[in-house]
Amino acid sequence: MRWKIEFYNTKVMKSILEEWPVGIRAKFSETAKLIKEFGLENIGMPHVKALGQGLFEIRVKAAEGIGRALFCTIKDKVIIILNGFIKKTEKAPQKEIDLAKKRMREVKDNG
Repeated sequence: MRWKIEFYNTKVMKSILEEWPVGIRAKFSETAKLIKEFGLENIGMPHVKALGQGLFEIRVKAAEGIGRALFCTIKDKVIIILNGFIKKTEKAPQKEIDLAKKRMREVKDNG
């Protein structure tokens, strides 16, 4: 079975697929395609990084900057993109990680 990518909600989907700069969005789409085609277990750095406690990030870089999409996995090879942001500092903002963890708990509790 192939991996499937879903979004936490429409707002998260639109922020990544419509609001991110074109180059970053294109890199995100390429990485998502790699995950779907080859499986999360076969895609690692620099594309995907485990953050711990079941939270991961899709890492993309383009001329316009750096994008991150935080996600978790649920049964049957489904990835849920919990939130995404354009990095402005070296380290991911803690508020973004906290929001992703909160949403991950919701997804896991309702899944």
